[in-house]
Amino acid sequence: MTVLQMLPALESGGVEKGTLEVAKALVENGHRSLVISAGGRMVRQLEAEGSEHFAWPVDRKSLFTLRLIWKLRHFLKAQSVDVLHYRSRVPGWVAYLAWKGMNPDRRPHLISTVHGMHSVSAYSAVMTKGERVIAVSETIKKYIVENYPSTAEERIELIYRGVDPLEFPYGYQPDTAWLEQWNNRYPQLTGKFVVALPGRMTRLKGHHDFLLIIRRLKDQGKDVVGLVVGGEDAKRKSYADEIYQSAADMALSDAIVFTGQRADMKEIYSQCDAVLSLSSKPESFGRTVLEALSLGRPVIGYDHGGVGEILTVLYPEGRVPLGDVDAVVGRLSQPLTPVAENQRFLKDVMLDRTLKLYQSAADKS
Repeated sequence: MTVLQMLPALESGGVEKGTLEVAKALVENGHRSLVISAGGRMVRQLEAEGSEHFAWPVDRKSLFTLRLIWKLRHFLKAQSVDVLHYRSRVPGWVAYLAWKGMNPDRRPHLISTVHGMHSVSAYSAVMTKGERVIAVSETIKKYIVENYPSTAEERIELIYRGVDPLEFPYGYQPDTAWLEQWNNRYPQLTGKFVVALPGRMTRLKGHHDFLLIIRRLKDQGKDVVGLVVGGEDAKRKSYADEIYQSAADMALSDAIVFTGQRADMKEIYSQCDAVLSLSSKPESFGRTVLEALSLGRPVIGYDHGGVGEILTVLYPEGRVPLGDVDAVVGRLSQPLTPVAENQRFLKDVMLDRTLKLYQSAADKS
């Protein structure tokens, strides 16, 4: 097969990581893997793993981007693409309109993945226009069925995201060099009960709830430090400043550590006593929750969206009602039960099901 994946860019993120994982699996199974995006730092890895990358400006919400429709139509023919798979709305419209204008007997099969719960609109509806539509969780499948009723359920394929247990091994501990560097950088964590909130600093991630949880734990006498792991959003610098000020106003300057953006999440999770998920809106899946649980770290999270689905299977005692700060404090005040090994949300299962979906589509040609 020749499979073309399209997404806005390859800079960072879960969608981007999933694209690289599928691309690598295609190559390893003897298929040809193509990716169109506006580029980014992950292109080097993509190409090193055997895929071909084509840099097109499919990240721009502009009518000028629609000029790529005719270029893509020619590209699909010239490259003999069997399966066209898009993962975002702007490249989705380019892909869908290019595909729709081709001879039905000669065009590739069209697959889309709904990675998030976009605002319901005609613009977002393109994510449900694939011949097969991948939903990354039951939450996403329900979102599609309820908001886009013209999408027949038999067209929807539920394929959970997954992690590689070799990449996030249960019980993992980092090497001595990393530990020494970490302890030198953050000596205030040594000997403390460390609770982490991973994720970019945006209002939806629940930083205000996090500060309140840490404050209440300290008021109970718990020797706790809160670890905020995530970079500032360049478009929402005022929000980050608001959180810094709130931490100071709550007398938490010595009890909250802001690490900024970090690439060594596996190592950081391993040094945490608990990880929290406090998003005010339901996550489509919740990769950070799954990564922490796969390492054997307890996760306490609001019971909604994909996070609720993951916790229900892997760590049901970690579920608390949405917005219930008291419940989170209560769980963290008690000894946390051990986490069972992840046998459900596995990368190999995700890749196997995705490639089988590609193959079944290509076989119908």
